[in-house]
Amino acid sequence: MLRVAALQMNSGTTPEANLDALERLATEAARQGATYALSPEVTVAFAENREGLERVARPFENNADIARVSRVARDTKLWLHLGSLAVALPDGRFANRSVLFGPDGAIAATYDKIHLFDATLPGLKQYRESATYAGGERAVVAQVGELMLGLSICYDVRFPALYHALAVAGAEMLAVPAAFTVPTGEAHWEVLLRARAVETGSYVIAAAQAGQHQNGRATWGHSMIIDPWGKILGQLGGDGEGVLVADIDPAAVVDARSRVPALANARPFSLSVNPTGAS
Repeated sequence: MLRVAALQMNSGTTPEANLDALERLATEAARQGATYALSPEVTVAFAENREGLERVARPFENNADIARVSRVARDTKLWLHLGSLAVALPDGRFANRSVLFGPDGAIAATYDKIHLFDATLPGLKQYRESATYAGGERAVVAQVGELMLGLSICYDVRFPALYHALAVAGAEMLAVPAAFTVPTGEAHWEVLLRARAVETGSYVIAAAQAGQHQNGRATWGHSMIIDPWGKILGQLGGDGEGVLVADIDPAAVVDARSRVPALANARPFSLSVNPTGAS
């Protein structure tokens, strides 16, 4: 058994205050016996626009914010998974990067968000992540103690092929740090997370931003932990910070995948598209 924690936050635009909150929540997770804790997307700073990002985002090397999270991991003895922060790239864009720290504070894995949110939602402004961020190109599975963890970030959850690949590569738990909008969260958050759990026979842990933010955005919250059969083991509310803890058993992954062996039964196929009226 492994005790895991989803850390729900309401990040603002100032890294120091957000890192204070992360340290407080990680300390509480460790006090409750968690050995792994996941924070949301944009944990370090939830910037309003590109100018805001330029004020707070730094290169990955010698990054003071990353160094502080490393110290928190070491002090709490957690596998501390920083859901994401913006990292300044040499070409003027940013990477939306997830960083996994071991209990010794060393970086165990990194993952850059592959799928970028370019969408226009009714009643909200356009979102064009690709204008600011560079998408990642590499899926990542990392070992957390005896558990294999698949890394992803927010909008990735709408692309099941990524999670299939992570599960085939050995992932037993899928991490989904997020900052979902309220309309998409209300409509899709739970069903997407449960679908990713069911179709891969994996645990899903989703740590979310929640509530009204300093940058004017509002996020859905409702951080949750889901078992490989699609059962919600726990869920937080839609406002403010919190710590959600659950015990997971890797044997449940084996059981779910043996009962419905969808990963093993998947087959390659070709596709034929016939225009209307074609014979």
